[in-house]
Amino acid sequence: MARRSHDYATPVRRILVALLVLVLLGVFLFWRIDSLRAERMRAAIVDRLVPSLEWVMAPVTAASRMAAGFQSYQRLYQQNQELRRELQKMSAWKEAAVQLEQENAKLLAQNNVRLDPALTSVSGVVTADSGTAFRQSVLVNRGARDGILDGWATMDGLGLVGRITGVGQTTSRVMLLTDPSSRLPVTIQPSGQRALLTGDNTALPYLDFMESPEDVRPGDRVVSSGDGGLFPPGLLVGQAVQASDRRMRVRLAADYGRLEFLRVLRSRPAEPLADEGALIPPPPPGFIGPPLPPRPLPSPLIGAEAGTGLQSAGLSPAPDADREPQSED
Repeated sequence: MARRSHDYATPVRRILVALLVLVLLGVFLFWRIDSLRAERMRAAIVDRLVPSLEWVMAPVTAASRMAAGFQSYQRLYQQNQELRRELQKMSAWKEAAVQLEQENAKLLAQNNVRLDPALTSVSGVVTADSGTAFRQSVLVNRGARDGILDGWATMDGLGLVGRITGVGQTTSRVMLLTDPSSRLPVTIQPSGQRALLTGDNTALPYLDFMESPEDVRPGDRVVSSGDGGLFPPGLLVGQAVQASDRRMRVRLAADYGRLEFLRVLRSRPAEPLADEGALIPPPPPGFIGPPLPPRPLPSPLIGAEAGTGLQSAGLSPAPDADREPQSED
């Protein structure tokens, strides 16, 4: 009968686990002691052990750096792809813009179009926003010394912003299109409808007095009409949109949230025509209406028959007024 071997591993494992539990419990209690001496000992242990454990954290640090580098590389790759797509789109837009520019130059040359040299601009910086709950306006650092006049239009580089409503020596006040007292005659393209853009202290001024509202669609282009001679025609205002109140409004092309620089257009009024009679001659004076029918001339035969009839009736014809009277001897 074979002898049964003794198992020494199980008791040793139990003793080691018990010692480990006691050590951890002692460390926990030591770390929880609120004493100045214990605090100094804890600081000394940390200073001694923590620097020597950097080799343990080295793989973790390297792995985290590799993960961060891979994520950064992935973001760079995505941005590169997006930039490539945008570059392709911009190349297409550039080609289309060059073709349109060439076509525009050819059309201008064929039609002998002369652009208005008086429509120049002066740029200024928006110095302050003086808008209130009842007034929408800004101040620009251009004034009378720069030749600014009341009523001139202002743009932010893309769309119409407003008009000059007050001029000082060095500053001018610009009333925005969103101001409740702002009224601007506009043209809605491509239908050609005329309307009045009215501000109501909101970011979307509404269109009023439209000739045919059913011909206006959301997304139509809205430009200044030039009626009244205040603004030059053709200045971009924005796009037509339909608001929740079922009214046609305009999403302004100008970025009102970032008004930093403004262009003041030096517009001049149209030259009056002094001699209008040379263009449209007045009608000749006289009878107004259809011409009268021609009057028939009396026939000599009819005159002789009439004289014979008078003589037979015992009447004498009237003496001729052109006949000279006979003198009596």
